[in-house]
Amino acid sequence: MARTLNDALGRAHDVAEPRRRIVSLVPSLTETIYELGAGDQLVGVTEYCIHPAAALATKMNVGGTKNPSVERILELRPDLVIANKEENRRRDVERIEAGGVPVFVTYSLTVKDGIEDVRILGEITGHQAEAEQIVRSIGAALQTVGSRSQGVRPKVVALIWKNPYMAVGNNTFAHDLLLHCGAENPFMNAERRYPRIDEAKLVEAAPDVILLPTEPYAFGEEDRLELLRLDCPAAMNGRVHVIEGELLTWYGPRMARALEELSALLAD
Repeated sequence: MARTLNDALGRAHDVAEPRRRIVSLVPSLTETIYELGAGDQLVGVTEYCIHPAAALATKMNVGGTKNPSVERILELRPDLVIANKEENRRRDVERIEAGGVPVFVTYSLTVKDGIEDVRILGEITGHQAEAEQIVRSIGAALQTVGSRSQGVRPKVVALIWKNPYMAVGNNTFAHDLLLHCGAENPFMNAERRYPRIDEAKLVEAAPDVILLPTEPYAFGEEDRLELLRLDCPAAMNGRVHVIEGELLTWYGPRMARALEELSALLAD
């Protein structure tokens, strides 16, 4: 029986039979495919696909997310390439498709979207039962954080870049994740999805908590100490935290842990 799934561009893909030769250009979805038990169906990944490290060492590296080698991808003879509207470039997707390989484009902007992508990959790989198990774990975490996030919401600024500083704004997966964890985002009404800010704007936002993820910019202890000198509640109360970057921006199986750990951190 024919089954189809629509990707983020509204294009129908036949998933009646599991795809056996997949190239993933999305690090978080590469990890998801492995967690589904479908790692053997992956033939190529990007240099930013780092989890699970040992298993990925055996896969063909097709380059970066923004500059993959289309030639290398086509040489692998994949029956599907997984891409993302934000992480990958349209022209690369078009070149891959011109080479005769279908590309399933994803675009997760919310926790709900991330859950749906797990289900989609379960369908694509033929691991629907495993996908539902991951979805249940995320659902359980959502129930836990829902009970934690009652009452006053702390104002949380999550920075993703430095020189200039860039913060998480609205219409992003990280923003929606933080809302679920009980946060208020003072930059949710910014014009840009990732607004550029200086220290003055950061202080003016009066955050109760500042989060410094280790990706895409590799924030570290030196950056934390630098921000602790600012005149804002987060600095004065020592609530400037360096966090695992994947927790904030990777949708997929680690969403359950992200919800639990970030909500606990914000509730302290």
